[in-house]
Amino acid sequence: MQDKSKSISTNELWARLFQAPTIDRFLENAGSECELPAFSDYISALCEERGEKPETVIRRADIERSFGYRLFSGARNPSRDSALQLAFGLALSTDETQQLLKIAQVTPLHPKVKRDAIIAFCLHNRKSLVDTQQVLYEHELPIIGGKRR
Repeated sequence: MQDKSKSISTNELWARLFQAPTIDRFLENAGSECELPAFSDYISALCEERGEKPETVIRRADIERSFGYRLFSGARNPSRDSALQLAFGLALSTDETQQLLKIAQVTPLHPKVKRDAIIAFCLHNRKSLVDTQQVLYEHELPIIGGKRR
């Protein structure tokens, strides 16, 4: 994973982008700041940091086993919902989940979207995926990884 101590803020990166005389100059100076790690590398590193085994995370995330292993190997890219399932499987905070979604290159959670607000609330309050699915169901919203009602 990227070393956060050497990372510059997003606001600083925006400033540098808009102050650059050309896009090539910006990209030349920004270097690795404009690169996201591979999703599979990122989730593998998260498992290692947390002392978790991928199979345990996949089970807690309620992701089909072979699909989960393909996500960890890099053979498949995650959908937004499968990334959210992994966030619950890894017991990520809301901020960590937003980072995971960014690396998955899918839209972040947004509090103005009712389903997203429920998911973020449940992440923040350390609810399980099962508990979160129940709240979504009670509010007649699509469960994570499920079909629209």
